[in-house]
Amino acid sequence: MNSKIFQLREKFERDLSEINDLNELEGIRVSYLGKKGSITDLLKGMRELSNEEKKAFGQSVNELKNVVAQQISEKTEQLKELQIQREINLMPEFDLSVPAKLSRGSYHPITLVQRQCEQIFKSMGFTVEDYSEVVTDYECFESVNIPKNHPARDMQDTYYLENGQLLKSQTSAAQNAILRKYKKPLTEDGIPIKAIFPGRCFRNEATDACHENTFFQMEGMMVDKDISISNLIYFMKTMLSEVFQKDIKVRLRPGFFPFVEPGFELDISCLICGGEGCPSCKHSGWLELCPCGMIHPEVLRMGGIDPEKYTGFAFGLGLTRLVMMKYGISDIRDLNSGNLKSMSQFTDDE
Repeated sequence: MNSKIFQLREKFERDLSEINDLNELEGIRVSYLGKKGSITDLLKGMRELSNEEKKAFGQSVNELKNVVAQQISEKTEQLKELQIQREINLMPEFDLSVPAKLSRGSYHPITLVQRQCEQIFKSMGFTVEDYSEVVTDYECFESVNIPKNHPARDMQDTYYLENGQLLKSQTSAAQNAILRKYKKPLTEDGIPIKAIFPGRCFRNEATDACHENTFFQMEGMMVDKDISISNLIYFMKTMLSEVFQKDIKVRLRPGFFPFVEPGFELDISCLICGGEGCPSCKHSGWLELCPCGMIHPEVLRMGGIDPEKYTGFAFGLGLTRLVMMKYGISDIRDLNSGNLKSMSQFTDDE
């Protein structure tokens, strides 16, 4: 029986020496170590041996099995190294001293306009805040005067998580946290709250040339004594004139938003069609840009601020729509398309 083991080992070593391919090596492994392999077949003859002989023979078979496995493993590493070396040899030669021809990347137009707006508001004394995209129902709705079962929620159907949290449908979800963060300086030091908080928002709605399920807003608010609508109009017109580098025709019309009272829709004359009407402005000549108004007393109260002493305004600037107007993009869906050819034209704006 030992002669069979010796003969099988010699045959294996001859077969292994002729292998130069990983696929062939796998065939060798299966033919010797597989369930129906040559080494397994050796064990079938053990029934003819005595108990002592079986023990010695079994040990010899196991030693052969270990040797075969070890040599196959070593051969595998050798063939992998050879394969890598062959691939290296096939690579074309190149001169490391030649300057690389790198195409410069570009900022997304929303990033460009957001940064521009942030600089404008910073110059007017506003701080820039950041806030999570995943929020609680209280943050997104209840803290801004939209209780459960309020009909205003129908306009802001969003995406809910299994833990009860949701993707924020409006940047107003940060209002309560910002009010609480700055209420102490406001009440003790007399420093007004002036903050903007840009962010990405989500809504479960049908898409068209002027609606998307993912878009960007920039919320802003100012709270102090004797704040009025005039302050709101001043800051908005200043911001728009800086962004477009010219006076922009705007209009205020009444609008209902539970977190402001009175509430307004700030529209700008459509810059894509010049006010004549197009799909982007729903053929009205005007584009809804900024829901705004005086902060509702209940919202101030939930933020820990006495509405009898302080007033404030808030606005939700549609950053995505502002981008469309600034760069003449007629379809909002282009901004989320990932089309590098379309987006690369903004490289030189930064």
